[in-house]
Amino acid sequence: MKYLILVLLTVFCLYGVEITVDASQGRKPISPYIYGKNNSLSDNSSSPLSANSWELFRQAGLKMFRENGGNNATKYNWRRKLSSHPDWYNNVYAHDWDYEAQSLQDNMPDARGMWAFQLIGYAAANNQNNFNDWVYNGSQWWEGVANNWAGGGGPSEGEGDPELYLMEWPPDSTVGILDQWFGDTGLGFEEERFQYWNMDNEVEIWNNTHDDVMPTAISAEAYMQRFFDVAKKARAKFPEIKIVGPVPCNEWFWYNWSDGKVDYNGSSYPWLEYFILRIAEEQDAAGIHLLDVLDVHFYPSESNADEIVQLHRIWFDEAYDYPGANGVKVTDPSGWNNNITNEYIFGRCGAWLEQYIGADHGVTFSVSETGLNTDDPDVVAVWYASNLGVFADNGIEFFTPWEWENEMWEVLHLFSRYAKNTRVISLSEDEETVSAYSSINSAGDSLTVILVNRLINSAQDVNVKIDDFSMEDGIYEALMLNDLSENMTFISHTNNALEEGTVSVVSDSFNITLPSLSITAVILNGEGTTSAVEASKPQDYDFTLHNYPNPFNPITTILYSVETQNNMSQQVDLSIYNVLGQKICTLVSEKQKAGRYQVEWNASGLNSGVFIVQLISGLKSKSKKILLVK
Repeated sequence: MKYLILVLLTVFCLYGVEITVDASQGRKPISPYIYGKNNSLSDNSSSPLSANSWELFRQAGLKMFRENGGNNATKYNWRRKLSSHPDWYNNVYAHDWDYEAQSLQDNMPDARGMWAFQLIGYAAANNQNNFNDWVYNGSQWWEGVANNWAGGGGPSEGEGDPELYLMEWPPDSTVGILDQWFGDTGLGFEEERFQYWNMDNEVEIWNNTHDDVMPTAISAEAYMQRFFDVAKKARAKFPEIKIVGPVPCNEWFWYNWSDGKVDYNGSSYPWLEYFILRIAEEQDAAGIHLLDVLDVHFYPSESNADEIVQLHRIWFDEAYDYPGANGVKVTDPSGWNNNITNEYIFGRCGAWLEQYIGADHGVTFSVSETGLNTDDPDVVAVWYASNLGVFADNGIEFFTPWEWENEMWEVLHLFSRYAKNTRVISLSEDEETVSAYSSINSAGDSLTVILVNRLINSAQDVNVKIDDFSMEDGIYEALMLNDLSENMTFISHTNNALEEGTVSVVSDSFNITLPSLSITAVILNGEGTTSAVEASKPQDYDFTLHNYPNPFNPITTILYSVETQNNMSQQVDLSIYNVLGQKICTLVSEKQKAGRYQVEWNASGLNSGVFIVQLISGLKSKSKKILLVK
């Protein structure tokens, strides 16, 4: 009798939070590059990563490596393989990005890497003028390590001379690394593996981090001119490049350049609005696409667990009153408004992009640095999982936390291994307490629901109802992360902290009790619908692009094939560009189903030279250089 009563209670009791998952609605491809990290590779060929490290990356599912070193990227000299360290007396040390990139290409075939261009105008020249920190204090950290003592300076001598350890580094020098990596006489790296390039790093605080050459901040417009110059030159060398910027360092600088808004043409703008406005104006004037990914950094000051587990709401949630809101208060057109505490920074930027560039702007978002003020492994894990879920739901391009804790390997593995490639809608009646992040595979027969309970000290009962995904009643797999350790527990896909369990599905619904501060993946097998995927991110299809003859005069035939998901029509654009990245013409712009196509291009009105054919299907692109000889 006791067993019967327990069964009845399990079936008929009301659970605390109702969640609905609709497998046919809101389908968006999930970028694999949200599974990323900073500074994971060795840039010293004498000290390579171990085979165990590479295997850890593969087993955990790392797909994106941001390897430019943050502030150390600003004065990197790719020719001499040196960089100046502003957080260590400006001393110059060896760094070999070529070796890093080659090792990534050799060891992680499915991953992408990101490095950076230098826009400050200077790069490291030599390491013969370093401050001798070993003699000074045994190379120990102290609060004065940011002193400008390289170049003959010191505690008695004062500031050093940057001309002794730096050299001028104009835009042609910074983008020359593209020839080094991809040019005909270069290293032969695969362009697709290294499309993403940061436009330097945290430029708004150069007068603090790089005050040896910039003691006074440049104007926002002066920075924009540097951005435009480098972006145009980079696009000309590498048409498929993903230009990533402007990389502001924290919440205040999302909205303020230095100490306030930017004045322009009689109006004042928050910094990122001004940045987007100027990108739009310059793109219109030059006819060149200048921004692919809008990237920010975020280092919140919150240390209270209840506040940290809500920080994922800062990106899109217009109802979230962020306790640390500061710079956002300048978004009131009339001036500082202390009542503005709703950040939704990517929501704001999305609106500005549509306002100034248009609905088809093609710009995505990313977070290339972030960190937390807590050592609690369960709080860190729930925060990280919540960000991954929100970023999957909203088409974020990549996510590479700067600060990394051992427990994050467990969360990364859970999402990268068990989440599917297409997001579907999940609705919780209490998102502040518990959220569901759901995804379906390309075949439509496997659905993963990841549940995150943010309650600090309480379990949470949940009822999950699945729509438009037919399952047989029965027992399904559940995998849980809870009560994590600060120690390294992730060893491999089969040796980790995941706790195995099950849920019982009855009539496309299941109940589950989530422990406090837990992350649970429920893997369901069944049959879903074939609703279209919104084309906001690269999808699981490929295509080919060829032409003949090549060289040609004056007509060439361009052949291409397209494979689309579920044989559905996909927007296809085929265009011709010159080597400056300026569009010459559009040959195809229409929706096409999977198949083989060809089109002729007559270049009789053009001079001899190299041109680029670019094929875009969805938001995935492929390009080919062709040669007109007259």
